Amino acid sequence: MSNDEKKWSDSKDDVTSYYLFNQGTNYDSYMTMGCKKDDDGYNFTVWAPNAKEVYLVGDFNKWAELDRMEKVEQTGIFKLKDSRPKKGDCYKYKIVQEDGTVAYKIDPYAYEFEVRPNDASIVRDLPDKKWKDGLWMANRKRLERYNRPLNIYEVHMSSWKQHDDGTWFTIGELKEDLIPYVKKMGYTHIEFMPLMEHPLDASWGYQATGFYGVSSKYGTMEELQDFVESAHQENIGVIMDWVPGHFNRNDYGLAYYDGTPQFEYSDPNQANNNRWGTLNFDLGKNQVRSYLISNALFWLEQFHLDGLRVDAVSNMLYLDYDIGPWTPNDEGTNVNKAGVEFIQLMNKVIFERHPDTLMMAEESTAWPKVTHPVHEGGLGFNYKWNMGWMNDTLRFFEMDPLLRKNHFNLITFSFMYTFNENYILPFSHDEVVHGKKSMMHKMHGDRYNQFAGLRTIESYRMMHPGKKLQFMGAEFGQFLEWRFQEGLAWDNLDDSMNANHLAFTRKLNEFYKQHRALWEVDHQFEGTEILDADNEEETTLFFIRKGKKPRDFLIVLCNFVPVERKNIKVGVPYKGQYEEVWNTEWSSLGGTWTKPQGILKTTEEVVHGKTYAIEALLPALSVVVLRPKRIYGVANKKG
Repeated sequence: MSNDEKKWSDSKDDVTSYYLFNQGTNYDSYMTMGCKKDDDGYNFTVWAPNAKEVYLVGDFNKWAELDRMEKVEQTGIFKLKDSRPKKGDCYKYKIVQEDGTVAYKIDPYAYEFEVRPNDASIVRDLPDKKWKDGLWMANRKRLERYNRPLNIYEVHMSSWKQHDDGTWFTIGELKEDLIPYVKKMGYTHIEFMPLMEHPLDASWGYQATGFYGVSSKYGTMEELQDFVESAHQENIGVIMDWVPGHFNRNDYGLAYYDGTPQFEYSDPNQANNNRWGTLNFDLGKNQVRSYLISNALFWLEQFHLDGLRVDAVSNMLYLDYDIGPWTPNDEGTNVNKAGVEFIQLMNKVIFERHPDTLMMAEESTAWPKVTHPVHEGGLGFNYKWNMGWMNDTLRFFEMDPLLRKNHFNLITFSFMYTFNENYILPFSHDEVVHGKKSMMHKMHGDRYNQFAGLRTIESYRMMHPGKKLQFMGAEFGQFLEWRFQEGLAWDNLDDSMNANHLAFTRKLNEFYKQHRALWEVDHQFEGTEILDADNEEETTLFFIRKGKKPRDFLIVLCNFVPVERKNIKVGVPYKGQYEEVWNTEWSSLGGTWTKPQGILKTTEEVVHGKTYAIEALLPALSVVVLRPKRIYGVANKKG
C-alpha cells in the first residue's frame, strides 16, 4: 500500500479542530488527535511542529519505516490513514527531529500502552459504555456540594491489597473488595492516586508518560469505567489525582518530542523540575493548554469521575518553587503568570461544562483566593487541601504531651484562617512515608496511649470545620509506614487494638454523616463558635459546631494531654439538658469508659461569655462531644 492510498482529505471538522488546537481552545482534542477508528481503518494524528519527518511504525507494518505521515500545512500536525492496523496492535511514531536525530515516541493521545517494561502505544478506540449510574449523576447535579458530607478515603490502587504471592489486584477485583469496604466504613468518596500510564512505581503515578491511558499495570478503560459505575450505584463518589504541572522525562515519552522544547518550556530554568527529576509543561503554550484541559475533561467525562485533585499547584504558580536556578517574570517577581492563567482557564472551562465537579488544589503556600471564582480574581478551584493545618496538627501530636502547652498555637491558629478558603483537612499519603512514620507510630506514649492519641486526633479532625480525607491504613492504625510495593498490613487486624480502631473509624465516619452540624455550614464563620481557645496550661480547646437550624449544634471538648480534667465548666448557648454523644474513651470506641456521663443540666452562671453553663468531666487525651437534649429559648425555624 502506497502512502498516497493511506492519506485522507481533511474534513471541515478536522480543519476546525486543528485550528482550535493551535489556538489553545480545543478542549476535546482527544476526539481527533491520536489513533481514531473510522469505517475503513485508523486515522493517526500527531502534533510535532518542528519535526522534519514523522513515520508511523508498528506491528501492522512490521515496524518498517516506510509509512511517512503528511504534514497538514502550517498546523504542526502530521496525519496518516491506514487500513492495516487492528485493535491491540502496538505502534509508535518515528520522529526525525529538527537536528536530524531519530526518536521513537509514544502517541501522546494513546488510550492504552504495553505492560512495562515495554512502552509502545496500543491501537484501540474509546469504549462504547452504556452507563447505569444515572441516579447518582442526577443527584450530583441537584445537591449542593458545599453543605453535604465529604469524607474521602485516599487509595493507592496497587498497594491497598495484594494477593498472597504479591501480585496486584486487578481493577475488577478491587471493585469486588474495595467498594463494599468503603461503603461499610462510611466514607463518601474514594480518591485514587494517579491512574494514568507511568513507568516508575516509586513515583506513585505522579510522573506520567501517557496522560490518556489507564496504566497497563492496573487494567483497562472498561474496567475503570465499571468500577466508577459500581461505586456510584453504592452512593460512593470517585476522585482521581491529576498532574498537569509536569511529566516524565523518559526519551520515549513527551520529553523534547520533536527535538525542541515542545510540551516543556523553552527556558531550561522553567522546563527542568529538579526536585522531581521531571519536565514542567509550558502552561503558556496554546497547544499544551488544549492537550491538558482536554485531558482533564477526558477523565471527567469518559469515566464519570466526580472530581480531580490537582497535584503540585504551587509548582505551577511560582517560578522559584523548585530547587535550583530560576528566571523571574517580566516584572521581576516569582509569579508564573502563564501558570496562573492556565489554572484559571482550566477551572473556568471545567465548571462551565460540569458545575457539579470537585476541583481540589494541593497547594502548600498562602496564595490567596485559591477557592474563589475566577471572576473575583481567584484561581477557581472549589476546594483546597489545608496543608498548614495538617502540618501543625501532626507536629503538635508528635510532641511529648508535657510540652504541648508551650505550642498550643499549633492547634488554635487554624481557626484564624479556616474560612478564607473551602478547605479539606487531609492526613494523606505524603505524611506516612520517607521516615515520617505511620499515623499510629507518630502518636506519643505506650501502645494504649498511641491509640488514644489516634482517636483524639481523628475526632478533632472530624469536628474541625472543613471536609475530610484519610489515607488508607490509618483507619485501623497500621504501625508500619506505607510501602508502595506492598499491600497494607491487614494482618494487623488480628490484634484486638487494631480491630477496635477500625470499628472506631467506622463509627466516627457514621457520626460525621449523621450530624449536620459537622458539614452543613463548613466554610462560613456562622458554622463554628469558639468557646475557649486560650487554656494553654491545661491544653484544652472548646468550640461549637452549628448546622443551619438553631437546634442543630454540637459542643466539642478536646483534651490534648493524658491528664483527666474534672469538674470542667463549659458555657452553653441555651438553658436545659445536654447529653454526651461522643467520647473517645468509651469502651465501645476502644477506650476504658463503660458508660457515658449522663444528662448534664445547666446552671445559670456566666462561663465563656454564655449565660448558662454545664459541668463535665474530660477523660485523659480525649474528645468529648455534647448535644442538646432538651433546651429552652431557641426558635424552631431554620436559621
